[in-house]
Amino acid sequence: MKNLVRLRKSIMLFIKIMIVTAVTVGFIQVWITGYAESLFSNKGNYVVILSFVLLFTVFSSLYGAFKIGISRIHEIIYSFSLATVFTNAIMYLELSLIAREMVPIPPMLIGIVYQIIVVALCSFCANTIYFKLYPPRRVVAIFGDDVSGFELIQKMGKISDRFCIERGLNANITELSEIKRQIDKYEAVVICGIDKNLQKQILSYCYTHEKRSYLLPDITDIIISNSYNIQISDTPVLMSRNRGLTLEQRIIKRIMDIVISAIAIIITSPIMLICAIAIKLDDGGPVLFKQNRITINGKIFNVLKFRSMIVDADKDGAKKAVNDDDRITRVGKIIRACRMDELPQLFNILRGDMSLVGPRPERIENVYEYSKKYPEFELRHRVKGGLTGFAQLYGKYNTSPEDKLHMDLIYVETYSLLLDLKLLILTFKVLFMRESTEGFSEKANENIRASKSLKNESERRK
Repeated sequence: MKNLVRLRKSIMLFIKIMIVTAVTVGFIQVWITGYAESLFSNKGNYVVILSFVLLFTVFSSLYGAFKIGISRIHEIIYSFSLATVFTNAIMYLELSLIAREMVPIPPMLIGIVYQIIVVALCSFCANTIYFKLYPPRRVVAIFGDDVSGFELIQKMGKISDRFCIERGLNANITELSEIKRQIDKYEAVVICGIDKNLQKQILSYCYTHEKRSYLLPDITDIIISNSYNIQISDTPVLMSRNRGLTLEQRIIKRIMDIVISAIAIIITSPIMLICAIAIKLDDGGPVLFKQNRITINGKIFNVLKFRSMIVDADKDGAKKAVNDDDRITRVGKIIRACRMDELPQLFNILRGDMSLVGPRPERIENVYEYSKKYPEFELRHRVKGGLTGFAQLYGKYNTSPEDKLHMDLIYVETYSLLLDLKLLILTFKVLFMRESTEGFSEKANENIRASKSLKNESERRK
């Protein structure tokens, strides 16, 4: 079995290497035919090729392009395409430096088109091979009566390429011995909302018998998973800081906010000017929209956005925007689709109200509502609200407040300068996507019916 796993991993690694090689060959061809003046007469050419390979690999990894079989096929192609564009943009500058002049752009554009076609074809082939090598896992679901647990089971049930949920067990009415006996029949276990003591016993059993397990975490699990291992004499201890960012981290984060937001304001100022003129000409109303939001330590500030809705859109009470919302103006539809309505928040960042990366600042009424339901919601205010963040990149618009809270706390507990840079780079990916990544391709399958009936089966047994 282990040899089979190694073989599968080796095949997928070979496929990924071939994709990188195919894209690199396309770059070399463009370089030789279109930029002969940037060629070295010695081994310097190998340095240029190596820099392309490294850049393309790094960008592909950051954008999740190598998650073949996990991400949806169109997202894999999109991620590879983004990696191709950014890599070639940097390589264009490198070739210009070598030539000591700005080399013509058209050959590079032609090369990018060729490379995108190559990665699209390779992605389709790689995805097909992946699902031949990795059939869906047979899964047993062990759940309590928590609604979020049933939601997770339903989400997994929709992903027929990865999971085949064949059995559901209500931990409240099923003996542990029977649960273990059923676990032996399946390849993986999903555990949702059960008693902590029972959860510990099941996880230990899965670990002992080499069964893959999927666990729906709570706040405690997130805090513990991001703890530090320390040694007190001869005893291993888990230590959690539980105090947000250190002073040094806050200083570095603030410096990065000032530098990047100032540069971004200069670069995007023509775009912001065009947006402002368009909004004013459209209906004559105010250009900016201001709204009270809550950030670090419960501080209230006015978030700035380009107005994309009609004046007094919330006069009948705050409502979330929906598809084809008649409150959105003609200009608003365009700037919302391109996320240009968020650009004025660069001034919030420069002023210190917000950070580039952090939990999205919520409306006051939302914070009060969510805090009543989830007392830990206030923990996300240990850092400044951000223009982009974990929940914005890995969640969706309709992601539950609880799941967003979990993602925001993961960010707070794992913060680093490199993580902020990674999330900023990933932001370019979601700028042109209507929804953030879900991780897997979705298609109809019969297994969803089994997961949807788990709750009904539980009720019948009671």
